[in-house]
Amino acid sequence: MDVETRYEAVRSRDARFDGEFFFAVETTGIYCRPSCPAVTPKRQNVRYYTTAAAAQSSGFRACRRCRPDAVPGSAEWNVRADVVGRAMRLIGDGVVDREGVGGLAVRLGYSARQVQRQLTAEVGAGPVALARAQRAHTARVLLQTTGLPITEIAFAAGFASVRQFNDTIRAVYASTPSELRRAAAPRGGTGARRTLTPTAGIPLRLAHRGPYQSTAVFDLLAHEAVLGVEELDGTPGRRTYRRTLRLPYGTGIVAVDERSRGWLDARLHLTDLRDLTTAVQRLRRLFDLDADPYAVDERLGADPRLAPLVAARPGLRSPGAADPDELAVRALVGRAEAERLVRRYGKALDAPSGTLTHVFPEPAVLAEAEPDGPLGALTTALADGTLRLDAGAERDEAQEALLALPGLDGRTAAEIRTRALGDPDVVPPGVDVPDTWRPWRSYAVQHLRAVGELE
Repeated sequence: MDVETRYEAVRSRDARFDGEFFFAVETTGIYCRPSCPAVTPKRQNVRYYTTAAAAQSSGFRACRRCRPDAVPGSAEWNVRADVVGRAMRLIGDGVVDREGVGGLAVRLGYSARQVQRQLTAEVGAGPVALARAQRAHTARVLLQTTGLPITEIAFAAGFASVRQFNDTIRAVYASTPSELRRAAAPRGGTGARRTLTPTAGIPLRLAHRGPYQSTAVFDLLAHEAVLGVEELDGTPGRRTYRRTLRLPYGTGIVAVDERSRGWLDARLHLTDLRDLTTAVQRLRRLFDLDADPYAVDERLGADPRLAPLVAARPGLRSPGAADPDELAVRALVGRAEAERLVRRYGKALDAPSGTLTHVFPEPAVLAEAEPDGPLGALTTALADGTLRLDAGAERDEAQEALLALPGLDGRTAAEIRTRALGDPDVVPPGVDVPDTWRPWRSYAVQHLRAVGELE
């Protein structure tokens, strides 16, 4: 987008571009999302940034009216398969907080200096600044939705010290942590938000841009649900999806409501609050919340075959996976066998919640317990790192590794690439589609399946 197009988006308060770029106003020192309801600034006072972290690194504070840190992520990072796209997905998954910039670089196969240089050139901020912006957003969520002590929030959000936490919150929000917490309380009293505790879960609004066909997503989740790990209850249109999560520091249980109002309501229960950022990003990938439905529908809707399908289901998504390794195993063995694996090898929850009793077994556990056959080959490759399906995996390399495994066919590999790796441009073998559907062929396949043209 050129400067003129961006300013027009700001002038018209176009929510389609929220998360795609940010603008900052030099005279106020504040940065916003394009749809901010404040008075449109003069053109000569506006600067544009690819990421919130870049705006923060330039000394701008987050707007209190439009909360630019809460927008959906840019769809560009889902589409791009280069090192910058892979790095952005890994940073979103919390790799820098857990493993540092060195760990990020190792996963990408580049030196730390190369990663720093490429990210700074492309998005205006290096990995440390991007992770810092993410930590600040996590801290704000915890401050405003739980009654946790501020010191605990500092470390749960990933900060190394309380001083670093306080300095960052002041720099990003021009407020102290206590002021942010007070600002979230309803007028006229202490408010329910202040009394929430971790045992009550963390309430979240998982934002998305544009129309969202939640019914299709929840129908798919209901069809695939593995007993013990997932459940759905309620009637269509008002269903709640619940599942267990295996996370870097512990486990979690999440509930997500079907009804969409520009966001999906969710509630997270975590055994370790340091997993909040990672859990949120994995849910966003599962529900494909960072997609750009306007770009997808514009391209696919121009095709005569797809035009009526897109008109009938605007904003149809291509769901991903909450746990890529789990998805790969399930794609290979099927639902019934996956339920057997959960019963026999899954990690039991300390306290079952409804029908949720287990976390899906890790690849290493399955590789040791059942080392033979296609399942053993897949789980061994996942456990020893021969096959990587994490947020920063190189998609072509992963597909080659998948196809090299015994008993894993091209159709299963395509499903894993679409769901586990979040590739928006995958077509199952034997399905003939035109190149004009690129780079959104995964979404086109969803439309064809919705009307029964594909299984």
